[in-house]
Amino acid sequence: MPATRARKRSGLLRLGAVFLRPYRWPIALALALLTVQAITNLYLPNLNADIIDNGVVKGDTDHILAVGGVMLGVTLLMGAAAIVSVRLAARSSMGFGRDLRSALFRRVESFSQMELNHFGTHSLITRATNDVQQVQMVALLGMTMMAMAPIMGAGGLFMAIRVNARLSLSLAVILPIMAGFIIVIARPALSLFRAMQIKLDRINRVMRETLAGIRVIRAFDRTEADQRRFAEANADLTETTLRVTRLFAVLMPGIMLILNLSTVAVMWFGSRLVGNGDMLIGELTAFLTYLMHILFSVLMATMMFVMVPRAAASADRIQEVLDTVPGITDPEVPAPSPPRRGTLEFRNVEFRYPGAEAPVLSRISFSTGPGEVTAIVGSTGSGKSTLVNLVPRFFDVTNGEVLVDGVDVRRFAQEDLWSRIGLVPQRAFLFSGTVAGNVRDGRPEATDDEIRRALEVAAARDFVDEMGGLDAPIDQGGANLSGGQRQRLAIARAVVRRPEIYVFDDSFSALDFTTDARLRAALHAETREATVLIVAQRVGTIMHADRIVVLAEGSVAGVGTHQQLLDTCQTYREIVYSQLTPEEAA
Repeated sequence: MPATRARKRSGLLRLGAVFLRPYRWPIALALALLTVQAITNLYLPNLNADIIDNGVVKGDTDHILAVGGVMLGVTLLMGAAAIVSVRLAARSSMGFGRDLRSALFRRVESFSQMELNHFGTHSLITRATNDVQQVQMVALLGMTMMAMAPIMGAGGLFMAIRVNARLSLSLAVILPIMAGFIIVIARPALSLFRAMQIKLDRINRVMRETLAGIRVIRAFDRTEADQRRFAEANADLTETTLRVTRLFAVLMPGIMLILNLSTVAVMWFGSRLVGNGDMLIGELTAFLTYLMHILFSVLMATMMFVMVPRAAASADRIQEVLDTVPGITDPEVPAPSPPRRGTLEFRNVEFRYPGAEAPVLSRISFSTGPGEVTAIVGSTGSGKSTLVNLVPRFFDVTNGEVLVDGVDVRRFAQEDLWSRIGLVPQRAFLFSGTVAGNVRDGRPEATDDEIRRALEVAAARDFVDEMGGLDAPIDQGGANLSGGQRQRLAIARAVVRRPEIYVFDDSFSALDFTTDARLRAALHAETREATVLIVAQRVGTIMHADRIVVLAEGSVAGVGTHQQLLDTCQTYREIVYSQLTPEEAA
């Protein structure tokens, strides 16, 4: 546990050390220019004091003009350094944010379903957007305001002591009071900022669920209940935000009160020193300026205290994702790519989810090959989709082996394995873009003629032509299409890939019987040299399969043809007769 806490505390530093490294030279130049800006800023009060004590008091106009010209040059130098340094800092921090988002995206893409379920989609989106933005903003301020604060503070303290050591003793009282006040206010903020990010996750989750399930909410008249659920999450986040705001509402007035009282105290003591002849008026003016520099540096550090706790909480959440090792990765030494034959074998397969008492699948053994159609049927929850998800390694078996072309899928390089498989998932997901773009996801180099051919096989050509052809727009998730249309485009995406193994995971459920029959006839001709694995609830879809595997509670209840299983498998008979009459089944 101590090691874990140490790792969490250093999350912000770890991100900076890794992702700011490519920008070390622009950052170094920006810091150098900020140093120049700070030094020139510290030099100006001396020149101002010189004008007052040696120019104004003595009435020496030439001296005023000469020193004033130097002050103007110093000011221009300071302005140029400020412009260039802020530009470099901005480019570096924006690049840092870009690289961090890219790293998060690549890591999330490598996650298996286990890791995605662990974090949740809503949380991963928040981490890649809001959390990265918080860290990026702190990086920008850290390279500008926070970098100048110690220079201005330390330099101002040195110069103030140099001007008048006796008056500088007041800082020994002012600075501890201000530092203690900041610490007391900022310490509780860190836990509150962590809670804010978690509650922001909850807001995102509720909003995503509402948008995705709006039809269900309206159909069951749950609008008011859903509004209450959102209101509760919103009120929870608001309350936590208000608690943080109340803390910092006290902070800024308190800082300003300390600053103004400090100015009054210094002017009172300083006026007495001037009256006694122990200090010049210009020196008092310079000392007040240095005091402002010191307190302004503390104020800049305070602003960082406002942002750093939230950024630290965000950095921990980002680092948690980056530190998560995907459960499914390429082997260190992938097996040599075997010849593409399309054979598929399940050898005594068992699978259980982490922490589950009983396996979802157990003792699954069967094989299939090119030119064969193997169907998997069973009641809801029997493990059909889980079984086919083992083929592309969405999950890894806990015992046994899944072999493609004679090689355990865990020994494949994942891209090599995926290139052999054309998957149509249970939920046909489409991306925003065009019909051609979605189908071409199956094979980017596919020509328009090949896409049209795939659409023809998938019985999708007619409705695509009605939509406007291959360039017809597709909304995110295929929202502008029916369920059956989405399924047919997903099937076309797999067909254009021309894989050795087709996996259809309940991909015909939204089709009417006529379209289903027409599509299966076209698919049979298109996939006659490939291995076809079909998960289906509709018996009519799989009656003519070469092999039917019946699952019951995660185990194989029977394997055979339709007629063989009718004669020998009670589970299969129950499924068939629940959908067909004995005459239709025969």
